[in-house]
Amino acid sequence: MKKTLLSLLLLFPLLLQAQLHDNFSDGNLTHNPTWAGDTGSFVVNGQGQLQSHGPEAIGTTLQLVTPANTGGSMVWEFWAGLQLETSSGNYADIYLLSDTEDLKGGKANGYFVRLGGTPDEVSLFRKEAGKSPVYVIDGQEKTIAGKNNVLRVRVRRSADDLWELEVDVSGTGQNYVSQGKAADATFKQGSFFGLLLRYSSANNKSFYFDDFRISQAGALTLVEARPLGAQELALRFNRPLQSADAQNPAHYSLNGSMQPSAATQPAPEHVQLHFAQPFQPGTNHIRITHLTDVEGNSLPGPLEHSFTYTPAAEAPGYHELLITEVMADENPPVGLPAQEYIELYNPTGKLLSLKGIRLADATSGTTLPDVQLQPQEYAVVVPSAQKDSFAVFGKVIGVGNFPGLNNDGELLQLRRPDGRLIHALPYSDAWYKDPRKQAGGWSLEMVDVHNPCGGVENWQASTDPRGGTPAQANAVATSNPDTTPPALIAAIVQAPDLLLLRFSERLDSAQAANAASYSLSPEIAISRVTVQGPLFREVLLRLAAPLQEQQLYTLTAGRISDCAGNLSQQPLQAAVALPAVPGPGDVVINEVLFNPLPGGVDFVELVNRSDKYLDLHNWQLANTSGDSVASRRTISTQPYVLGPGQYVVLTSDPGKVKSHYPAAVQEAMLQMASLPAYPDAAGTVLVLLPDQRPADRLDYDEKMHFALLDDRNGISLERIRLEGPSTAANFHSAATTVLATPGYRNSQRQQAEGVAQVFEVKPQVFSPDGDGYEDFTTINYSTGKSGFVANITVFDAQGREVRKLVRNELLASNGFFRWDGLKEDGAKAGMGYYLFYIELFDLSGKKRAYKEEVVVAGR
Repeated sequence: MKKTLLSLLLLFPLLLQAQLHDNFSDGNLTHNPTWAGDTGSFVVNGQGQLQSHGPEAIGTTLQLVTPANTGGSMVWEFWAGLQLETSSGNYADIYLLSDTEDLKGGKANGYFVRLGGTPDEVSLFRKEAGKSPVYVIDGQEKTIAGKNNVLRVRVRRSADDLWELEVDVSGTGQNYVSQGKAADATFKQGSFFGLLLRYSSANNKSFYFDDFRISQAGALTLVEARPLGAQELALRFNRPLQSADAQNPAHYSLNGSMQPSAATQPAPEHVQLHFAQPFQPGTNHIRITHLTDVEGNSLPGPLEHSFTYTPAAEAPGYHELLITEVMADENPPVGLPAQEYIELYNPTGKLLSLKGIRLADATSGTTLPDVQLQPQEYAVVVPSAQKDSFAVFGKVIGVGNFPGLNNDGELLQLRRPDGRLIHALPYSDAWYKDPRKQAGGWSLEMVDVHNPCGGVENWQASTDPRGGTPAQANAVATSNPDTTPPALIAAIVQAPDLLLLRFSERLDSAQAANAASYSLSPEIAISRVTVQGPLFREVLLRLAAPLQEQQLYTLTAGRISDCAGNLSQQPLQAAVALPAVPGPGDVVINEVLFNPLPGGVDFVELVNRSDKYLDLHNWQLANTSGDSVASRRTISTQPYVLGPGQYVVLTSDPGKVKSHYPAAVQEAMLQMASLPAYPDAAGTVLVLLPDQRPADRLDYDEKMHFALLDDRNGISLERIRLEGPSTAANFHSAATTVLATPGYRNSQRQQAEGVAQVFEVKPQVFSPDGDGYEDFTTINYSTGKSGFVANITVFDAQGREVRKLVRNELLASNGFFRWDGLKEDGAKAGMGYYLFYIELFDLSGKKRAYKEEVVVAGR
């Protein structure tokens, strides 16, 4: 008894070493178990199978070997797929046992199963060192005679050296057919298990293997665990089981704690487990206890086994496949191949099928091949010719007609074969946020893949020293959620019954399409809502009745959420008006800054002095060269409605205007790429309607500034009377207390004066000190008809002539003249009383004289 026990104890380590199981779910050949030989000529593919990947050369022989101490009664099992027609030069030898790891040299002693060869059979051979192999079991010919051969093989060896070879050509392991039995005791033990492949050049990638298993024949063990769907697992044992134990759900647990809802036994060696919840994608673990075979042999302890669940591939829905990296400007390369690329990412827990998905820019596109993307897997898309160059980084998808990527940006789209949008990316070179990297060689990377709607705020240049991370997690990856609700940027009238709403970010398109979310006051019903793809930032509202001119409406959008789910708590509102046809003089030049402060910029302020709502779309700002219009600049390429009395400040840099004039109204600023040149000495400001007719013109001169100003830099010329002409007499330097008034009422503005007599002076007391309060006086006139001529001379209280203010001036029917308190020599008049002596000549030359007093005051 002691001798028997000692023998078992000595044999126990050998039995443990004999157990081998590799289904390649770990994705490598380096451990558990460790394979040696031509490891560089094999890969674990995307289906978790061992696949040959050797050189394309006729007569190539590859070997792959792992330690496996075998002896006594044993069972060998494996799955094989040979995608080729076998022949004398194309076959696989599966060495069940060998005394050496060198299978190529012909010095091995052992047994192998040959798949293929000239007879296209599965047979068991014995191999002795230095000799040709001999049959142990000659299998049925033409068993694997096609080009797509899938099969499972099982070899049993009893304790008395009786061999049996079984083959299941369905590959399921449930339809084994015996190829024969034979006794052979030449070699009792082996130290290695391995593969020896021989092929011609076209078949270098045509051998597939999986589920290698070696076990002792006498022990009850699990042969296979195979998912039949998302919630059903098929178990196959090496012996028939007692039904009471096999059908008890308490004897099984999935992934540590989940028990099956039912366990059934369709065949003596098979158990099917049904679970209430689906398997997790990838590796799962089943634990089995307390099973007994029909002969009363129990499991020696808990049995644990891993299996891989790969869900059926699905076509991605909206934002279920993302563009997460773009290499638009590959030159000069930093550390990656000099090639444009686009990276895709599967953010879901589903297996995605990319077959037929269209990747396109505005002018070209490509269709993705039949490729699957695992949950949270990245892949890089490149031209097919560049596929090998990117293989080192991860999963590569090679395509024809790769769309050329614009360096400065464009709109990229992913669409399903049925045309439905998956993802749209409007990248631009401003997204780099680093001028050095913007120059080339660096990719743009998405910061937070859980914020796919984020634009420039969620993208930046890669920080990886190679210049990018194709088919890998982005170097800039971090949490960057969108927590800001959308804002309504503009409401634009496209037709009397059609409004375009423009929002600050992408909307929840389904929610934004609800007509009940919008209203107009005064009320007009909304008849139809269209959310504009592919970016979903614009909404078209079709009205049940047209808008009316000269009527201001308020558009309200309530409970609008962005695509991240941020909801605007307060209603979003915008003013809406139907623009009228503009005419000359409706919009006039109200203020001009042509001599800015150091580091500043020019601006031109316009004001709508009509009672109409006017759209500045395609209006132009210009100057003159000789008698010709020159330097035309488009004021706005988008609709920009100016209401009655509303100001707009045209400048190339609103920020600089605001910094120099803190009271400037930011909302009144309209940025232009550049303004025409307006020299400091003199020039012409010209505003043109879309049909090129002049809307207004101001010929300015620096002499129009108040002569006593010490420094004119930064001081604008302001219009005095809104209804007056755009002439020098109707403009004056802005008050020195403000320097300029961009976007709000001019410091020197006056209301048109009602004139009770032919000439009337207002104010009668003024102080020409540039403080913006009564810096000049006006001589207002009303003759009732045009054609009169006037002379105006200023005298002091002693009757001395001070200034010839007007000479032979042809008058309109009404208007005004301005005196800024300066004498003929440009000096400031002293404080005191002064007299305007006015000579008026009618159409017949008859003269009338008028005298009006005025007081020059001061501090």
